[in-house]
Amino acid sequence: MVGKVLDVNLFGACSVESATPGRFCITGTKQKALFALLATAPFGRRTRAFLQETLWGASCYDTGRQSLRRALSDIKQIMGEAYSEVLSSNNLELTIDLSRVRFMGHLQAGLFLEGIEIREPLFNEWLVGIRNNPGQLAGLFSLTDRPHVSRILPGVAVLPFRAIGGDRSDAVFGDWIAEELSRTLSRSRLFDVISHLSCRQVDSSGVDMSHVRDLLKADFCVSGSLRRTRSEIVLDADLIDARSGRILWTRQFLNPYDAFLDRSGEALAAILTSISGAIADDALTHVIGRSPPEIDDHRLLIAGIGLMHRATLRQFMRSHDLLNEAARRAPDAPEVHAWLGKWCVLSVFNGWSTDIAKDTRLAVDHTARGLDLSPDNAFCLTIDGFAHSNLLRRLDIAEKRYDLALAANPNSSLTWLLKGALHAFRGESTNAIGATDRARRLSPLDPFGYFYDSLDATARLAHGDYRSGLELANRSLAANDRHLSTYRAKIIALYGLGQIAEAKIVGGELLRRQPDLTVAGYISSHPAADHDFGRLAAKALTAAGIP
Repeated sequence: MVGKVLDVNLFGACSVESATPGRFCITGTKQKALFALLATAPFGRRTRAFLQETLWGASCYDTGRQSLRRALSDIKQIMGEAYSEVLSSNNLELTIDLSRVRFMGHLQAGLFLEGIEIREPLFNEWLVGIRNNPGQLAGLFSLTDRPHVSRILPGVAVLPFRAIGGDRSDAVFGDWIAEELSRTLSRSRLFDVISHLSCRQVDSSGVDMSHVRDLLKADFCVSGSLRRTRSEIVLDADLIDARSGRILWTRQFLNPYDAFLDRSGEALAAILTSISGAIADDALTHVIGRSPPEIDDHRLLIAGIGLMHRATLRQFMRSHDLLNEAARRAPDAPEVHAWLGKWCVLSVFNGWSTDIAKDTRLAVDHTARGLDLSPDNAFCLTIDGFAHSNLLRRLDIAEKRYDLALAANPNSSLTWLLKGALHAFRGESTNAIGATDRARRLSPLDPFGYFYDSLDATARLAHGDYRSGLELANRSLAANDRHLSTYRAKIIALYGLGQIAEAKIVGGELLRRQPDLTVAGYISSHPAADHDFGRLAAKALTAAGIP
């Protein structure tokens, strides 16, 4: 059987890369278009004249010929010896060996050659012809007409940690660690975690990444080993990109053998934090310099969420582009619409919205779309409550949404956190602290810790614990100084501590970031304005110099 050398995806974001992960990747727009032209030709064959005129038609004949020759030279340099395994040519024609090509796309996975823009009339005429009737390609190679459902969340497989030496109890420990990691990761709204029972089917003694990728459909794999020294258990863990085989991080954890179970929680928490951080960093690095259609499905949402919580307006707006692309690719994924709703809420609350009424309407529209798709989805219910509370000041509706979300998922840390903020706005400080404390226990190392610190500070302030509120607000601002409500929390804390001069300094910084802020505007828009906490905030803002 002839082996595949090249993976080509023609529908959605076009990609041309080695069938052996990480070996090479064709990135040039006209280079990818050249492969597309060959791949869609009968027998994979096009004349040189056709390719020259289609891709470089604006040039004279000699310039077009030189451009084609240069493009082939660049492709050969990228592919190395694989070039001659796939492509062949003579003075008249260029041919791609279709038996060495694996076509990854589906006719319904997206627009044909999405993101490929070439200003050549002949190319665009050919492109429009196929886009108007993509079914004409079905007989040329092994594409399928069945709908492609995009999995927009990254798939994570945690394999049992293999025991090196020792006795059977070490193997039990290794399996238990993997199961605990899988269980805890599955609570996250950011990952699609492969079941532990499925992961047990993979031989962890000799992990084959292609097997993990194909059998488990995983984008990332956590694997490692466990061994015992005279007095310690040594746990080595790796996070691996299942597509390329690249190790994203490696960590080692040591615990005394007699305290392993008691202290294993520390190692598990550290591993979980590393997984979240590494996958987010991988996605954020991947999107640099790429347009949304060029970005892998499983990186779109993660990068969009990460940039939503970054410090600059440019990053925030880039987040919106990525989330919109994720919604286009996975229109039936309710969480994507909920994240778009949260983006609209943050746009208003961070002072970046140019049309508050429009963003308010869009926030509720997005969450409503998510709930239409999945009425019992805890995350969609939570973000819908967030929008009703913070934009529409309907605390009664928000509370109902949070209660429904917790009925569906009692372990939703974000729901408990936002419910704590709602109690704080109404001055119900005991309930507020109880809810935020529970949120912390459920997600002690949340990747968006600044948001947890900010709302936890609000709960402490409602209870009159200004010193703790100030510490939490400072910690939140150190992680993200663009979340404007945290500045208000800090002003309230300083006012409560009698540190008016310091409150005025923070008030000046808040006005610099939100020049149109007024106390009257706060009273008219904030959900707490009609309660004691809101009246306290108004006094603090006035004392801090807010007009």
